[in-house]
Amino acid sequence: MDVQRIAAFSHDNAGGNPAGVVLLDAPARRADMARVAAEVGYSETAFAVPDGDGDRSWRVRYFSPESEVPFCGHATIALGAALDARYGAGTYRLLLNEAEITVDAEPTGAGMAATLVSPPTRSRPATEAERRDALALFGLSFSDLDDRLPPARIHAGADHVVLVLADRARLASMNYDLDEGRRIMRLHGLVTIMLVHVKDEQTFVARNAFASGGVPEDPATGAAAAAFAGYLRDCGWRHGGRLTIRQGEDMGAPSVIAVRLTDIAGSPVRVSGQVRVIAAAE
Repeated sequence: MDVQRIAAFSHDNAGGNPAGVVLLDAPARRADMARVAAEVGYSETAFAVPDGDGDRSWRVRYFSPESEVPFCGHATIALGAALDARYGAGTYRLLLNEAEITVDAEPTGAGMAATLVSPPTRSRPATEAERRDALALFGLSFSDLDDRLPPARIHAGADHVVLVLADRARLASMNYDLDEGRRIMRLHGLVTIMLVHVKDEQTFVARNAFASGGVPEDPATGAAAAAFAGYLRDCGWRHGGRLTIRQGEDMGAPSVIAVRLTDIAGSPVRVSGQVRVIAAAE
């Protein structure tokens, strides 16, 4: 398979989250996609095959090094850039395992950018077991949390638990055991656990533990960003129609995720970011 390597949500042509992108002519076996994703080693690789006539509709599956995931935002942004480069500008329809979304890409003054329209969002308070296990994994207590945004299970195509921390330094010191994180995330059916600090009403700093996929941390997580935006909306947060999520700073891969949303509960949100082609030496 011809694997393109593209970083999504990059900042000033650096950082971002690397993704593999494979444009297929015909469907591939699950075992082959899983093998290639493991060989690539990025947090996700997207595999896309034409869905019907033409080049505007694609069936897409996402694989981490250890598992298939239902939706991946950064790999979708990377896929949008790859489709634009091969087939031209416009909106592409993507049929996922459990949802249908769109992505498009366009050149900007800073390079190529792409925007996806997420699956519908939903959220609920975290259960006692979800809260307990997530806090224990990172050595946190309730006193570390920002009481404006309680722990929640959030969704926009994939499930996450979010913990909002009061102290930026506590976020910077995030550490956990990968095997225990894998156990907890798989026990609760989570793709990631998202830790967030509120910088201001429209700016957030985030870290995403992705042990369920065999990756300690994602530098940028578009699916969780979309789910978090839906959660803020459900909480009545004064989002002003747009949010900026900064991620990857504490792991040396600065990333910027832009989110636009309406006040309509549960409606999809728009997630945008810059992309860059990864150099062979990286």
